[in-house]
Parts: sequence; C-alpha cells; structure tokens
Amino acid sequence: MARQPKGGAAVTAKELLERYAAGERDFTEADLPGANLREADLPGANLSRSYLPGANLSRSYLTWANLAGTNLTGANLTDANLTGANLTRANLREADLVEANLREADLTDANLTRANLTEANLTGANLRGANLTRADLRDADLREADLTGADLTGAVTWLGNRKVVLP
Repeated sequence: MARQPKGGAAVTAKELLERYAAGERDFTEADLPGANLREADLPGANLSRSYLPGANLSRSYLTWANLAGTNLTGANLTDANLTGANLTRANLREADLVEANLREADLTDANLTRANLTEANLTGANLRGANLTRADLRDADLREADLTGADLTGAVTWLGNRKVVLP
C-alpha cells in the first residue's frame, strides 16, 4: 500500500501552479502522485513531506525549494534545477536525475537507491548519510560534495574512461 501523507491536501498540478503564481509558497504535504509539473517555475516553494511518486518535474526550476521528507520515488527530474534545494530525508529511489543541477543541495540521509544521476551537477552538495546503493553516477560532478557516511554499494561511476562498479 502506498504511503499517503498525513493531512496531505489533494491538489492538482494546475491548482498548485495557479496558487504559486498568486503568491502562495507553502504546499507542505501536498498529495500529487504522478503530477505533470514539467518545466514548472517553483523557486523557493515548500513541498516538504509531499507525496510526488512518479511525478514529472523534468526541466523544472526548484532552486532553494524545500523538499525535505518528500516522496519522489520514480520521479522524473531530468535537467531540473535544484540548486540549494533541501532534499533532506527525501525518497528519490529510482528517480531520474540525469543532468539535474543539484549544486549545493542538501541531500542528507536521502534515499537515492538506483537513482540515475548521470551527468548531474552535485558540486558542493551535502550527501552525508545518503543511500546511493546502485545509483548511476557516471559523469556526475561530485567536486566538493560531502559523502561522509554515504552508502555507495554497487554505485556505478567512471574512472578515466572505464566503467567502475563500487563494491
């Protein structure tokens, strides 16, 4: 059974975008499974503890957004701008983050199991305690990223021009 957010407000993607355009920023515990928010412009939005599994957030602009504790299982975040976003304890299991900008994002204790982070920008990101088991990190930029306590078991990366699977 899928976890429903406590007190989560069922809202449509269109409604959320209209309310954001009207100045609202707090969408805590929003219930938006499978929502199409492709190319959405939501900088600084608070979507903490929301339920967004399978959502399409590709090419969206979520800089400095609060996505702490949000369920983004299987979400499409391809080419999304998440610079400085709070993704603490977010569930990004099997999420598609190809070419996503996660510069200086906080991914402390996030679940990135089997996430595709190919060519993602993780410069200066906080990945302390993150679960990156079997994540695809090929060509990801991890300069100055904090991987203290992160689980990289089975993660895929490149060393020179060779594919490497971490033990």
